Amino acid sequence: LTIRLPRAGSGSETWTMREAASFPTPASPPRFDRIAYSAAHVVSDPRAASDPWLAAALDWDATIAYRQRLWALGLGVAEAMDTAQRGMGLDWPTSLELIRRSLDAARDVPGALVASGCGTDHLAFDAATTVDDVIRAYEEQMAAIERLGGRLIVMASRALAKVAAGPADYERVYDRILMQSKQPVILHWLGDMFDPALAGYWGSTDVDTAMATALGVIAANPGKVDGIKISLLDKSKEIAMRRRLPEGVRMYTGDDFDYAELIAGDGAGTASNHGRSDALLGIFDAIAPAASAALVALAAGDRSRFDAILAPTMPLSRHIFQAPTRFYKTGIVLLAWLNGHQTHFTMVGGQQSARSMLHFADAFRLADAAGLLGDPGLASGRMKQLLALHGFEA
Repeated sequence: LTIRLPRAGSGSETWTMREAASFPTPASPPRFDRIAYSAAHVVSDPRAASDPWLAAALDWDATIAYRQRLWALGLGVAEAMDTAQRGMGLDWPTSLELIRRSLDAARDVPGALVASGCGTDHLAFDAATTVDDVIRAYEEQMAAIERLGGRLIVMASRALAKVAAGPADYERVYDRILMQSKQPVILHWLGDMFDPALAGYWGSTDVDTAMATALGVIAANPGKVDGIKISLLDKSKEIAMRRRLPEGVRMYTGDDFDYAELIAGDGAGTASNHGRSDALLGIFDAIAPAASAALVALAAGDRSRFDAILAPTMPLSRHIFQAPTRFYKTGIVLLAWLNGHQTHFTMVGGQQSARSMLHFADAFRLADAAGLLGDPGLASGRMKQLLALHGFEA
């Protein structure tokens, strides 16, 4: 099976596809020795009579079906996060409805994990002028999610990055939120490569100084923090912070460049949580079958199989998350469409246009090389449609 794919320099090449890797869906959700969340994308509804740049319209059935697929593979769902285009087209009312529907669906799946993004994105940027404004915004979303029985992922706040004068303001906000939480939360430190508005988070542009503030918040709130996800795309910073976490507080890797090494861990440190990371990753949406199979192998003590499964996924992930990193969602949705999990390649906010056709062609090559195109005939047919639509011969 072959397809003509464009390449840099206005040329093209004939690409011969490989057979898909064998990642059968397990009869029941497997259990791992790591907690592994996939930040899940949303499926837009192209049939909705709305302007996609101004209003988020979702295909609810397809969106929830994708979450059911993740649960069937043993993965948790990190709901209404940046992978779901939170802050890039998905507004707070739609996010809350998404959280409600996801929690409802999870009740039918024994052991299904859901943690939901709690932020301040409903607060108009210009309306955020004080730390109290930020606290009230967090409290509003926190109360809404907890009323549904949801567990919180406390997302980084653009509004807080705007109004905070220094580390003390971050400490005040997080202490206030953590004091009120009904269950231990996951904190989310999202680097400015994912969102430029978050530059200088925790009150400093120096990562080590910012890290010290975040660690201080965790230490000051014992029993209130299940873990922290850091998305800095720098494994050395994640490992350094992991070593300093209080015993029992998890490091959820958000490093889409080096997740395999970080999840496997090095066993170093004075507590078990110092030597390995759990996972809360956007790339797990795109590589879910491989991620599940790898985690099963790791739980069985088969590190070599874990590495062998995930190694081919790393070039794909690094490509999808290349700068400008905030557009990675486009690659995630492309692969969902190529694999038949949705009937179209459109996105909330029209974000399917955020990457080039050359980027898509390379994503196709890398996904195929990793064996992640489950039905090569379907994937090649859909890729040909996309290429033809954009004036390429395939």
